[in-house]
Amino acid sequence: MSDSDDQRLYFLLQRAAHRLRTTADRRMLAAAGITTAQLGALFAVRDEPGLTQQRLARALGLRESAVTGLVGRLTGAGLLARRAHPQEHRAVVLELTDPGEAALRAAQPEIDRFNAELRELLGDDGFTGAARFLRRLAHWES
Repeated sequence: MSDSDDQRLYFLLQRAAHRLRTTADRRMLAAAGITTAQLGALFAVRDEPGLTQQRLARALGLRESAVTGLVGRLTGAGLLARRAHPQEHRAVVLELTDPGEAALRAAQPEIDRFNAELRELLGDDGFTGAARFLRRLAHWES
């Protein structure tokens, strides 16, 4: 790897992330009427029953203020519901609604197609290696 590659890695990661996000958003909107950020929130709520907004923010790596808006849009669309937390009087628990479940089901075939295209582009070893590399970067403490 040359010095110029070292200097451009961050730029290339940003450019690739932008390309992936805009392509995936376009395809998820067409397939299920939701963005990838909304999709991530719906999956997190489905996968962790009793999830609070604070824990959702941590799971998504977002500030709580950003998650407040995201949850507001999802509840406004009827994809999530809020209910009182059973122990913490100021907290709310997020629940996936039937339309939220339907959105996840509608998105799944496009998620599968998207991942298959990435696997074809990168090859099986490249796909697995990229996933491992990005997971390490996502949890890197500098």
